[in-house]
Amino acid sequence: MKLITAVIKPIRLETVCSALEKAGFSGMTATEVQGRGVQGGRTEYYRGQQYSVNFRTKIRLELLVPDAKVDSALSTILDSARTGAEGEIGDGKVWVTSLEQIIRVRTGETGEEAI
Repeated sequence: MKLITAVIKPIRLETVCSALEKAGFSGMTATEVQGRGVQGGRTEYYRGQQYSVNFRTKIRLELLVPDAKVDSALSTILDSARTGAEGEIGDGKVWVTSLEQIIRVRTGETGEEAI
């Protein structure tokens, strides 16, 4: 079992979620986060004053996936999160983490049955 974590642009959230649902992945968690990478910060103006915004708003999307479906989930996320044909700086990152145990609180089911 794996935990797939994707940090994506907020404007891509609905597209990614719809693509995941069509591919058979219905359970996921989305959180608004702040971050920076190659894209860096940006300069903005407020009442004529210039100031730097060092972090950008992103969405952290997490889903639990059986080992056999990891490649399918990854390709779905990558294809739907990419901006344009070639992608753009700031499109995000995706990483996969191994899970030792999953337990569904309501029923006590464990392992892949809990996904």
